[in-house]
Amino acid sequence: MKENFRLIMIGAMYENGGNTSHRFLDGHPQLHVYPFESQLGTKHVNDALSSMFPLKYRWPEFLLDATPLIDYKAIIDEEGKVRARTPHVSKFRHMPFDFSDDERCARYLQYIGESGRSRSANVEAFFRATFDVWKDYRRSSRESVYVGYSPIITVDALRILNDLPQAHLLHIVRNPWSAYADTKKRPVPLPLDSYMLGWNTNQYFALIAKEQFPDRVHIIRTEDVMADPRGTLGGVCRTLGLEDAPTLATPTWNGTELKELYPWGTIRHATPDANLATARELDDGERERIALLTSQYLDVLDYRSFLK
Repeated sequence: MKENFRLIMIGAMYENGGNTSHRFLDGHPQLHVYPFESQLGTKHVNDALSSMFPLKYRWPEFLLDATPLIDYKAIIDEEGKVRARTPHVSKFRHMPFDFSDDERCARYLQYIGESGRSRSANVEAFFRATFDVWKDYRRSSRESVYVGYSPIITVDALRILNDLPQAHLLHIVRNPWSAYADTKKRPVPLPLDSYMLGWNTNQYFALIAKEQFPDRVHIIRTEDVMADPRGTLGGVCRTLGLEDAPTLATPTWNGTELKELYPWGTIRHATPDANLATARELDDGERERIALLTSQYLDVLDYRSFLK
């Protein structure tokens, strides 16, 4: 595959605003932004974190004796494949999407036929093939960097950065009170202690990766994106040699402005006031418990005084 393949992989704990930043990046003329969560994981992921986080969100593993077709089919990509194959049951069925998963598979196989199988080659072929066959994709013809997003994939940061020398990790964090308050709105929410274990684990891996790859790991707060999306995300873009594009001020999908971020994420309106109001939905006991469980990260991420 090409040595100049550049990827920005976004990671964030659930309800931390990963989808929010993903949508603000969407219209940038130099970025190929994956239209949904790019759920690259496979059922072959098996490590100490496999019982904590869904495999679809992890960095993929492939069987040594598999074929390129088996590799492609192993990539879960639930949101993309459901929208392409059974659009009537997709939560994104209201958005135009002229895309064939079979055509992407054929293009993927062409790429792997040229490069051979490897985890890095498989991931690159997946992203390249997606944009090659997406017929109603609004191109600027200036795209040079691919953008993917999977919740919690920050826990695999070191694998990503070691596999792809031109890759960067963009880790998004949101204050734990608002994040948990939004989690509680799910049909079957995680218990408070379990959710905070996941939140802490994501921050741990983000900070460890930042120590080892200071120029390739970028940690930003959803609160800062909400207050100034273009300023916050534009700073990351400039670090990568990309433009501070005016499109960063508006969340979009394939260049179409979104009036609200749902169903791309649980954050409907990305504003500081809505974010604070969400945190205040919790009772005093919940707020105190969250402060205790996340105490080691509140100062590092400047959240100690968020509710004061």
